[in-house]
Amino acid sequence: MPIILRLDRVMADRKMSLNELSERVGIANVNLSKIKTGKVSAIRFSTLEAICRELDCQPGDILEYVRE
Repeated sequence: MPIILRLDRVMADRKMSLNELSERVGIANVNLSKIKTGKVSAIRFSTLEAICRELDCQPGDILEYVRE
């Protein structure tokens, strides 16, 4: 898949745990974990916005395009 999720990297840079981000964003731990591991095929803009707000980052910090 040419879109890679880098949420784990951004969370590590911010020293934020999955539980903490889950509470701040209001997303179930399981769903956030799927985003973190790249096991999703879609993400809502509202979810992406909330994650970026809490991690103080841009969507491009989380999403990366890689040519196949």
